[in-house]
Amino acid sequence: MTTTAPHHHPVQHPSDQPALLLDGITKTYKSKAGAVDALRGVTYHFRRGSYTAVMGPSGSGKSTLLQCAAGLDKPTTGGVVLNGVPLHGLSEVALTKLRRDQMGFVFQAYNLLPSLTVYDNVALPLRLTGRRPKRDDVHNVLQQVGLEDKAKRRPAELSGGQQQRVAIARALITHPAVFFADEPTGALDSSTSRQVLELLRAATDRSGQTVVMVTHDPVAAAYADRVLFLSDGAVAGSLDRGTPQQIAAAMSDLER
Repeated sequence: MTTTAPHHHPVQHPSDQPALLLDGITKTYKSKAGAVDALRGVTYHFRRGSYTAVMGPSGSGKSTLLQCAAGLDKPTTGGVVLNGVPLHGLSEVALTKLRRDQMGFVFQAYNLLPSLTVYDNVALPLRLTGRRPKRDDVHNVLQQVGLEDKAKRRPAELSGGQQQRVAIARALITHPAVFFADEPTGALDSSTSRQVLELLRAATDRSGQTVVMVTHDPVAAAYADRVLFLSDGAVAGSLDRGTPQQIAAAMSDLER
């Protein structure tokens, strides 16, 4: 495991721009017991077309990092730049539009609308951006996740793994700059988890999708190109192309 110190790069040309840049972000929450530092100066570049797993002990700041990176929460200091656009200074309306256009989300809870068919759940992000979904686009992305034959079903008629695959199709339909996954296999058994992780891997390999996945599972993290380790709200190191065993060993070092 290599420990990386925060460092600043020269200004980059658009083609070299990272899909996502975290620039010295801190996040402090006020509580009755005093201030809690959830993030303490995290600087990190997520390359275009990379698949990064974010891991760390409970309370290390993983979810806060994802929330700040996706503009769902504002850092106390520091900046987030998504696809060349700084998030700070954007109005809520502009931020919502950016999230719809440039970000895909998959959470542990599938967040599908129960009254809509699979087809309409997947088409929804396009409708929200004012675009008319093309049938071919929706069927194409359903084919990618192996559910083209389930287009007319409702979520309740599907297994948990199938619902999560619909959620992935819905997140991929807009070709987002960054795809955020928060414990995407947390509610799934191991064989279904593998299918979901293989889909995320294929999104990077086939479509050049940038994936940022928060997970506590070393097996899930081993699907990523790189694991970024957090500890006490700071970057504690990274591991490239690690096996589940190497990732678990690095995690147990952090938890000591």
